[in-house]
Amino acid sequence: MLAFLLAPVVIVAVVSLFRWSMLAPPEFVGLANYRRMAGDGTVWHSVAVTALYVLIAIPTQTILALLLALLLNTRLRGIRFLRAFFVIPWMATPVVMGEVWKWIFSTQNGALDAFLGLFGVDPIAWLSSGTWALPAVAAVGVWGGTGYTMLFFLAGLQGIPEHLYEASRLDGAGRVQQFFAITLPLLRPTMFFVLVTSIIGSFQVFDTVFAMTKGGPDDATTVLNFKIYATAFQNFDDGYASALAMLLFGLLLLLTLVQVLYFRKRTTYDYS
Repeated sequence: MLAFLLAPVVIVAVVSLFRWSMLAPPEFVGLANYRRMAGDGTVWHSVAVTALYVLIAIPTQTILALLLALLLNTRLRGIRFLRAFFVIPWMATPVVMGEVWKWIFSTQNGALDAFLGLFGVDPIAWLSSGTWALPAVAAVGVWGGTGYTMLFFLAGLQGIPEHLYEASRLDGAGRVQQFFAITLPLLRPTMFFVLVTSIIGSFQVFDTVFAMTKGGPDDATTVLNFKIYATAFQNFDDGYASALAMLLFGLLLLLTLVQVLYFRKRTTYDYS
């Protein structure tokens, strides 16, 4: 199993040491691709765009998912249907989802501009504006991932023993006090899992960008994963694309280690 996990990383690391276009024999160049990457401003622009996407999407998605989980953690009639309803976006194919949202954000008879027009708001060039394109793509990512994240928070909430809330009520604690004194601390294991998986997933965003903007306008939505795709399959520079893939791997590994170190001393699994 470990071999299957490590083999792609080793292969990409080896290819990154070659100049290779798949149309000609590979040529060993050592660390030249990495030196080229260090001085390539477009690469660091794509890293910045990716980081901005994550900063927009992850806090929004996490807060919405937690609020939804708190709302749906009840025993009301029809609550199972509502739980399933909010998970449907996650089950949709990302490319299809991107195409649908591309129409919603369209400046020509798009649903969003038509809706905003009812309130006197002028049409906004959502996907062709350097200001709005990335938030629009991030909004679609949040829409697609919130229901999935909500499921984990819901499972975490249902794992908290009820007697803790009963004891706090006897002490006079209100709902807000219960949330900060009981719910939030005992959700830390869930929060850790959600943040690690969500950040890794957001750094690998590709399908939505490909379907909605193709990295434009003017590279405003060129995230690192799309940069790797364009380098490998549009410029046929596979050795350099492999070096970029190793950069993405290194960034994800670093972020995961930071989160593990941060949560390790702050997470408890003892509900007794």
